[in-house]
Amino acid sequence: MYGTYFGLSDLPFSIAPDPRYLYLSQQHREALAHLQYGLSCNGGFVLLTGEVGTGKTTVCRSLLEQVPEHTDLAFILNPKCTAQELLSAICQELAIPLNEGANLKQLTDAIHHHLLDAHAQGRQTVLLIDEAQNLSTEVLEQIRLLTNLETNTHKLLQIILLGQPELADKLKQPELRQLSQRITARYHLAPLSFSEMKAYIAHRLSVAGIEAALFRNNSLRRLYRLTGGVPRLINVICDRALLGAYVQRLPRVDLATLNRAAIEVLGTSPALTRWQNLVIISVLLALVVTGGWLAQSRWPAITGVSQLATPTLPVINTGRVIQQEEQRPEPLITPTSEPEPANQSASSIPTPTDAVTQPDPWQWPAALTTDLSQVMAYQYLFSLWGLDYDPTEHPVVCPFARQHRLECAFQNGDLDTVQQQNHPIIFRLEHPEKGAVYATLLRFNDDRADLMVGGQLKSMSLMELAANWPHSYVLLWQLPPHYQAPLHPGSRGETVIWLEQQMARWQGRSPRRKNRHYDKILVGDIRAFQRSKGLTADGIFGPQTSIYLNAMLLNDAPRLIGQQEITSVVYP
Repeated sequence: MYGTYFGLSDLPFSIAPDPRYLYLSQQHREALAHLQYGLSCNGGFVLLTGEVGTGKTTVCRSLLEQVPEHTDLAFILNPKCTAQELLSAICQELAIPLNEGANLKQLTDAIHHHLLDAHAQGRQTVLLIDEAQNLSTEVLEQIRLLTNLETNTHKLLQIILLGQPELADKLKQPELRQLSQRITARYHLAPLSFSEMKAYIAHRLSVAGIEAALFRNNSLRRLYRLTGGVPRLINVICDRALLGAYVQRLPRVDLATLNRAAIEVLGTSPALTRWQNLVIISVLLALVVTGGWLAQSRWPAITGVSQLATPTLPVINTGRVIQQEEQRPEPLITPTSEPEPANQSASSIPTPTDAVTQPDPWQWPAALTTDLSQVMAYQYLFSLWGLDYDPTEHPVVCPFARQHRLECAFQNGDLDTVQQQNHPIIFRLEHPEKGAVYATLLRFNDDRADLMVGGQLKSMSLMELAANWPHSYVLLWQLPPHYQAPLHPGSRGETVIWLEQQMARWQGRSPRRKNRHYDKILVGDIRAFQRSKGLTADGIFGPQTSIYLNAMLLNDAPRLIGQQEITSVVYP
């Protein structure tokens, strides 16, 4: 209906997993690269997880269009079945002849013989299971047994599992530890960030034949707060909103039309916006009280109010057993009006050397709210990298970091992991009576840690910090030159040259001249480096491995500890 009205050749926001509409954000590119790796590696499991509607199936459909000619693929869409039913479905997908009423052993033998024949013909067999969170423990164990089918040098079956986050939780069960240990690559697909959502909508409209912006900016901001960046929800609401704009003969989707579309789709009332405005007003009153304290603490006044929404940061998990499968929201700092730009610079932000250390780390002004402390923590973290961060101009944190060749990610880990990564971080510090504030962890001094909380330098023992550690945090790190996606065996380019130089430096050898090929030698070097850091030694160079390399080799990066090599942490 609205297609002709807007000049569209197709309906751009269908929820069907059409590969033409696949928007390859950075994390979607990496998810696809992991699945492509699963088509080419010899044996083991590849795991792709993500919340409902984040695009797993669409990425999978795109993969199916790129299956090499020498590959036989068994694609299982509905795995909620018994072990015998699953094996029968695999045989059917691979066109393996069966006797009627074949039992488990006969099915397994038939699959084994087929795999041996395919291997002898130079063909590879891949089993891809979608919605794998529905697999029972018994069926998952049967799938693991299929990977025992092998020759002396090759696994005969490569398995790719796609599922919701419950799948990753299920694989942590002790009875499935053997299967979990065979996973050679895993990736968690998170919702889109706000900037990615805007690019996603523009991409789908472009594929459908129009380059015009059909959504007003305030409509996009509202859409993001409603959907949290989940592509499926974005599609459903956008489709309904465009229909509403067509009915009203509007040139673009305005805020009122988007709100009505959201009510019809989600049952979400625009009254929520009025409630949020009441919260904003109360925070503004708190900021008025806070003004005098900010002047005393020498912290630059913040002209906007921090209001948390639910955009999500893409997390890349290449080269490490995934610890960040439960994603955290990326801060979206929304001013209550159109404030004047904050006049502040990195040099005006207090440093550990000129701030007065507070004796009690749990003492902070009553006017310091959780949201305000978060804004101040991010301003301070960026100042450590020599950047002047103004939340009124850049309400979404991570795109601002990427503009300056920095990457940011939520991580899950203990203090040992934090020390190994050796970058200043932001974390949420909870007090049972005072509530929560955000702190910037600056450095470790022997058995103590220096924190910046609301412009005040705090000192806390590692024992006390460990007892109150939330196990989730945000860090910034510097991406390698020309980095676009994880490096797999066979990758080429400028990043490979850089990586060869860093590995040569780490090993104390001379770099191979102009090595542009990610060959076996470089893969072996990366595996050795990953093992030295306690990472999964898969030989893939991605952001997780990059964090550790960044901390160890780049002398100009902010550190928690000096230039020495970090090995382990001994708590008092």
